[in-house]
Amino acid sequence: MEKELYQPKTIQDAIKFFADQDTCLQYMIPLRWPSGVTCPFCQGVEHSFITTRRIWRCKGCKKQFSIKHSSIMEDSPLGLDKWLVAMWLIINAKNGISSWEIHRALGITQKSAWFLAHRIRLAFQTGSFTVMSEQVEADETFVGGLAKNMHHDRREQIIQGRGGVGKAIVMGILERHETEGASQVLATVIPDRSADTLQEQIYSNVEPGSQVCTDDWTGYNGLNEDYAHSVVNHSAKQYVVGDAHTNGCENFWTLFKRCVKGTWVSVEDEHLHRYVAEQEFRFNERSGKDNDRFVKTVRNIGDKRIIYKQLIERGSAPVGRRGRIPQRNQDEHAETDQP
Repeated sequence: MEKELYQPKTIQDAIKFFADQDTCLQYMIPLRWPSGVTCPFCQGVEHSFITTRRIWRCKGCKKQFSIKHSSIMEDSPLGLDKWLVAMWLIINAKNGISSWEIHRALGITQKSAWFLAHRIRLAFQTGSFTVMSEQVEADETFVGGLAKNMHHDRREQIIQGRGGVGKAIVMGILERHETEGASQVLATVIPDRSADTLQEQIYSNVEPGSQVCTDDWTGYNGLNEDYAHSVVNHSAKQYVVGDAHTNGCENFWTLFKRCVKGTWVSVEDEHLHRYVAEQEFRFNERSGKDNDRFVKTVRNIGDKRIIYKQLIERGSAPVGRRGRIPQRNQDEHAETDQP
C-alpha cells in the first residue's frame, strides 16, 4: 500500500517540515514524477541515485539530472528548503507578498527574491482553462500610477492625455457560479479596448449562446448576434439590472489593485502579465486549503523556465494569452518590487 504523502497545513508546519533538504527531495519526487523518476533527456526510467549530490544518473543516456532540471528551479543555487517555503508564502498570501518580504523572510538578497518570485509565478499558469458558459461577465480595468504621485519628468513622459491614456489595460472574463462552487475568472493583458480585441477574447473563451454581461462600452456592441448580451449603463450610474451586472469582475479588480497598490506598489508593463496570473490563480483557488493550492503549484513547476536576462530585458514579455503591452516607461528601477 502506497504511503500517503505528508502535507503541511500551516506556515509553521511548512518551515519545520521543509528545513531538511532530504525531506524536501522525498516530498517533491512523487509530485514531480507521479509515475516514478524519469530522465528528462531520454525519458528513461532506469537510473541510479547519487546520495552525496542528491542527483540521478540515467543508465540509458548516461546523463545526470536533479529534481530541479527542466523546471522553474533549474540552475538555481538556492536549496529546496528556501524554494518550497517561498512558494508557500507567495501562494497563500491573501494580498500577495513583495520580493522585499521574501528577502527578509528567507535571508536571501532582494534581487534573488525578485527572480525567484517571478519564476514561481510561471507555475500559476496551469494551461487547463476550459471554455466558459451560462452567465458570464466581461470588463476591463486600467493599471497605472496616479499622476500626482509621479516625478515631474516621469509624468511628462507617461501622461499624454486624460483617463486611461498611458496606462496598461487588463481584461477580465468571469464565469458565475451562484448556486454551487465558486466563480472563476480569466484575466489577460490586452493592447487596447477596440471591438476586435475585446470580442476576440470573448469569442475565444465563452461558449456561444451564453449570457454575457458588460458595461456600455462600445467595444462590446454586436455581441447579441451570438450571445444573450446584457448591458448596464455605468455612465448613467446604472449598476444592476435584474441579473445583469459586472460586480463579480469589479470585485476581482479590487482584490488585484489592493495587491498592486499595497504590496507590489508599482508594476512594469513587461511583468504585468505574471502578476495578473498570480492573482488569477489566487482568486480561482480561493475555496481550497493552503496545502491544496501548494500541491497544485508544485505539480506544475515542470517544463517552465525563464532566465534572469529575459526578465530584465525590455520588451521580453510574450504575445498572446499573457500578452505584452506597449511600453510606457523605460526607467529600469521604476518598479518598487524590482531589483
